[in-house]
Amino acid sequence: MSNKDQKVVVVTGASQGIGAGIVSAYRKLGYAVVATSRNIAESQDPDILTIQGDISDRATAERVIAAGVERFGRIDSLVNNAGIFISKPFTEYTEEDYEAVLAVNVAGFFRVSQLAIAEMLKQGGGHVVQITTSLVEHPNSNVPAVLASLSKGGLQAVTKALAIEYASQGIRSNAIAAGTIKTPMHAEETHDALGELHPVGRIGEISDISEAAIYLETAPFVTGVILPVDGGQTAGH
Repeated sequence: MSNKDQKVVVVTGASQGIGAGIVSAYRKLGYAVVATSRNIAESQDPDILTIQGDISDRATAERVIAAGVERFGRIDSLVNNAGIFISKPFTEYTEEDYEAVLAVNVAGFFRVSQLAIAEMLKQGGGHVVQITTSLVEHPNSNVPAVLASLSKGGLQAVTKALAIEYASQGIRSNAIAAGTIKTPMHAEETHDALGELHPVGRIGEISDISEAAIYLETAPFVTGVILPVDGGQTAGH
């Protein structure tokens, strides 16, 4: 594939966990990657451009998209993976909790998505993916997480709104509603208890989410979908 035909994906929250898995999966698919997070090391791979910054800051979003276009010439896909999850009883959330979650989960989605979609419109197509949580559709009294519902629920609604707004312009929008995934966010000793929340009896692997992202990427007839990858939680208990 000659360089100007190589597709380019932007991945937020890309330094570890699910984000790092998504970067690897897109590289295997042949995409160049613009990978961003607050603390991301430079990559030895010439087809991975890393950019440090807080995605909730508009200036970071602007730098990420501008640098991607400068380096690779285009933006084809965006995976909005950066997110903060804080589980607390509703009345115990602090102003700081509220501001942190809304900043990353909502503001962090907003500007980078606007800029990425503007690039996609120039070339007549693209794909935006939000990583959300199964708790949006399936709240669990064992995991009180109203700020996740408020922010990620907004992202699930906007996933469908973007899909419909841009359906005739070749830009697709989808989301992955994740169950609990084995990442650095969850200590090893919590895995069994967290696994019991899932009907299949275990928590998910990073590859479960990255493979779902690649499925959505390569499914041209699929848009406006919230794909649960949650060990059966959305179906029931």
